[in-house]
Amino acid sequence: MTNLSVSIERIKEDLLDLSEIGKNPRDRGIYRMAFSEADLAGKDWLQKRMKQAGLKTSRDGVANISGVLGDNLQEPRIVVGSHIDTVPCAGMLDGSLGVVVGLECIRILQEQKVSLVRPVELIAFSDEEGRFGGTVGSEAFVGELSRVRLETARDLDGVRLVDLLRKQGLSIDEALRAKRNADDLRAYLELHIEQGPVLDNSGLQVGIVDHITGLRSWSITLQGETNHAGTTPMEYRKDALLGLADFAHEIGRILEEVGTENSRATVGKAEILPGAPNSVPGRVDFSLDFRDPTTAILTELSTAFDRTLLAICRRRGLASEIHAQGEISPVAADQEIVNLLTSHAKSLNISHKVMPSGAAHDAQLLGKITSMGMIFVPSKGGLSHSPAEATDWEDIEAGANLLLHTLLELSSS
Repeated sequence: MTNLSVSIERIKEDLLDLSEIGKNPRDRGIYRMAFSEADLAGKDWLQKRMKQAGLKTSRDGVANISGVLGDNLQEPRIVVGSHIDTVPCAGMLDGSLGVVVGLECIRILQEQKVSLVRPVELIAFSDEEGRFGGTVGSEAFVGELSRVRLETARDLDGVRLVDLLRKQGLSIDEALRAKRNADDLRAYLELHIEQGPVLDNSGLQVGIVDHITGLRSWSITLQGETNHAGTTPMEYRKDALLGLADFAHEIGRILEEVGTENSRATVGKAEILPGAPNSVPGRVDFSLDFRDPTTAILTELSTAFDRTLLAICRRRGLASEIHAQGEISPVAADQEIVNLLTSHAKSLNISHKVMPSGAAHDAQLLGKITSMGMIFVPSKGGLSHSPAEATDWEDIEAGANLLLHTLLELSSS
């Protein structure tokens, strides 16, 4: 059935319809944060669309939305999906595109009465954007969501995850029962916008992901000595801000010496204390986010950053504390699926490249228990997490057809 293709008009209609849920008319941004009223309304919308497509629908203990096509439920299934929750003031594509395109692909299989050897399941995972500190829905799916995590998870406003689950009639025990058996899964596929400039700058229609980067997040404190800005000579100062400046300047050197072309490191947040114009900064608290697709390089970067901080502190008379805030292990896409995606891209005349993902996705969790593959479509200007994010409809159609043909082959054999 090589002539199968998606309806880009139906994809467009669904995306635009979903984008109205949680949209702020003032800034045109979408506010559909995980477990909010808008998020629940979006899931209701999706479940209705799934039922209209003839899927058997359900919600699990963390409000992941599922729709299944096929009768051979004893066979390991092909899962396709992403998420529909957003960051504040988001665009309409991130996450939602993968869910809507997955739904369209399954509709085509249903409408064309494709004989499926194994079932196909569409999932919209809860809280991929990390309102509660991680990818809650996919962590629950793969069995990495612990009771302690559920009991203690709060958002930045102090709202407890367990309270929001209870409002939906869910419990911690039900959330823990959302775990799936790896033997019931054959593969996971996800389509997503790139969220970076590589495909857009290259003029390519899709990216085929071979690795999803690992991430380590540190919270660092440099402690010096607060003193008077006018009476303390420069040579006597223990200026914590200058320690941060020295460290930030060293990041490029460390990445060049220890990292790879896929390594990234960012100081994205800093607080200077006491924060007075006429006081030498005695303390600085700042974040460090660093990423690479290989665990070995992440470990080398950790060592290099730690040693650099120690050397700066000795030189400037400072003390340092490092607190590991989080770690996500890198995951490789399944080579068989990478080859399959590449083969179908060629046969469909879709321009493409094999590339890593520098951002975390639900696929990163699913890749721990089953074969995983991802498709990227371009982000215009590299923009994401913004009302301005956009992708040409022609590129969305190309990525969707690539997903459709790969899904067809995996579910029919």
